[in-house]
Amino acid sequence: MYYWDGQQWVSTLSHDGRSRWNGSAWVPTLQSRPPVGYQAAPGATRQPTSWTRPLQYAVAGWYALSALYTLTTPFWMNGPMTAAIRQSIERQQQRQPTATPLPPGFTETMSSLMAVGLWISAVIGVAICVVVIVGAFKRWTWMYYVVLVLLGFSTISLPLNFINIFVGPSMAAAQGFSLPAWTYWISVVLSIPAAALFVWMLIALIKRGPWAMTRVAPALS
Repeated sequence: MYYWDGQQWVSTLSHDGRSRWNGSAWVPTLQSRPPVGYQAAPGATRQPTSWTRPLQYAVAGWYALSALYTLTTPFWMNGPMTAAIRQSIERQQQRQPTATPLPPGFTETMSSLMAVGLWISAVIGVAICVVVIVGAFKRWTWMYYVVLVLLGFSTISLPLNFINIFVGPSMAAAQGFSLPAWTYWISVVLSIPAAALFVWMLIALIKRGPWAMTRVAPALS
């Protein structure tokens, strides 16, 4: 780093930092090369475990089935939703017989809007499922937390669906419309595997980390 010029110690590095005196000539320096002894230690990395691949397949498979289910929703849900709209309109007319009558074709218009809304929701739902599947195979960390939240909401809906099944008639009477009980049973059947997957992902996160990948410190040479 220094050399003796006969009177004092002088730095071997030139003023502009581009050359260094090797004792007989000036040689160019590597500005991008960090000084020896000051290299940053590599950080810990996450490595897959025996849970990682099964967890990826489970999440991707569940959302693939969810995409297929979402595509079928407009076909079998349009009828119950249309009937619910009709019930609500009829109930309002019974409660307010002196109110101004609704314009002709209002019920049909609302039913058509409901059908369009179901298809829009289906397309958005399938798009979300596709993104989740890609994120599962890519092992995106942020996607893991998104899926955990979505499955958490599905788990919370499980007891609510039981309430709608067994206490539903009285609640629906207050709201002015009701859906068939089988629609709630479908939600219950779908919520059970979602709850199981949520519990597995939560345990994997606590014990190992996102996508069940553990943090491993690099070996020092």
